Amino acid sequence: MKEFIQTLKNIWSLKELRDKILFTLGLVLVYRFASYISLPAINMAEVGNLLEHYQNQGGNRQGAGLLGLLSSFTGGAFSRASIMALGIMPYISASIIVQLMGMAIPYLQKLQKDGESGRNTLNQITRWLTIAVCLVQAPSYLTSITQMFLPHAQFGSAYYVHPESIMFWLPSIVILVAGSVFAMWLGEKITDKGIGNGISILIMVGILADLPGAFIQEVATQTGKGGLGSIMILIEVLFWMLVVLLAIILSVAVRKIPIQYVSRAQARGGANRNLMQGARQWIPLKVNASGVMPIIFAQALMFVPGLLTKVDESNSFLAGFKDVFSWQYNVLFAVLIIIFSFFYTAITIPVNQMADDLKRNGGLIPKVRPGKETADYLDDILSKITLPGSIFLAIFAILPAIVHGAFVQTDRFALFFGGTSLLIMVGVILDTVQQINTYLLNHHYDGLMQSKLSRTTNL
Repeated sequence: MKEFIQTLKNIWSLKELRDKILFTLGLVLVYRFASYISLPAINMAEVGNLLEHYQNQGGNRQGAGLLGLLSSFTGGAFSRASIMALGIMPYISASIIVQLMGMAIPYLQKLQKDGESGRNTLNQITRWLTIAVCLVQAPSYLTSITQMFLPHAQFGSAYYVHPESIMFWLPSIVILVAGSVFAMWLGEKITDKGIGNGISILIMVGILADLPGAFIQEVATQTGKGGLGSIMILIEVLFWMLVVLLAIILSVAVRKIPIQYVSRAQARGGANRNLMQGARQWIPLKVNASGVMPIIFAQALMFVPGLLTKVDESNSFLAGFKDVFSWQYNVLFAVLIIIFSFFYTAITIPVNQMADDLKRNGGLIPKVRPGKETADYLDDILSKITLPGSIFLAIFAILPAIVHGAFVQTDRFALFFGGTSLLIMVGVILDTVQQINTYLLNHHYDGLMQSKLSRTTNL
């Protein structure tokens, strides 16, 4: 504890680091404040909790679960009809689209290789695409409010302007687009002048904002009539801490591939002694190289099975796909995650380019010939570590359904035991702590995490 307090003093003593942290916290507060400002055309006193109303009116648990996930990413702004309801998610969608298009469009591939100028152009393309995504998502969001959550026939007092009027739609769409662009600007400013990745931090803050309320709801349920008592709360907290620890291990685990760089003079010598004197380094291949992207892709496709219920509404098996906590939904969800893990890893880690770069720079993997054999070797290792990584990722994704059926009583708190929310929180916190450690170590201070925790886990 004394060492931790001393570390905090070291952080505060570094003016540059202190200013970056305060700047980041200031912009996060602005983002949180804006998430409580409602759209001008909607009377928030009458709105209440949209998700709760949706469930009370018989909304299916698939819709409630997915809408709850979207709401958590925006810190509840989605369910409050806030000006920040779309949050940073349109920017994330645009970034994914640009990344996927970069694999098929030569112009984008060229920009990815052009260094700083290419990245700036890609960022500008992403910003404009974000506006385009907002122009699609904003009307969809307003339609869901006016037709599904708050139909005017039943909730006329919730609107200052009739929802079918152009004076409702046009200003609301402009405000929602402006709110998303403002969130994107805040994230970029945090990245430039603050600490950590700004976009990721805003998502993490939105997720964490719902944690206290979800925990309080779980405590009230467990200690109330029909609950399992206070001891179960303690068991849940301890299990959640264990899950967080496993998520950290999954996020940082790598397989190190040893490589050697040999100078031209040593290579011409031809002696094994000179070869062994080359610089030793490593290629770290992450066990979970795809991060949370397979979960996001799989979740986007899980809307489709729910549509199958319209074919035969009396079929109990098909009806299970409408419930995010059913075994049918989660088995298919896990299989899709494993498939997308291999797919995304294959398209984002260019083993052929890695092998060419090694050969061009005089590097080699011991006992493996440069060129094609090196690429095949890296691809083989990557396939072997991706399988367990994808299985663990799938387990994390369906863990909320497992714990909800076992001992967690509420849906909101169960979502924090795995899935996208937990992995995003762990990844962002690790990245931010690593940047803080870099500042401390550059000024000859010990980092926030002890050496054993800050080292990358090796498999």
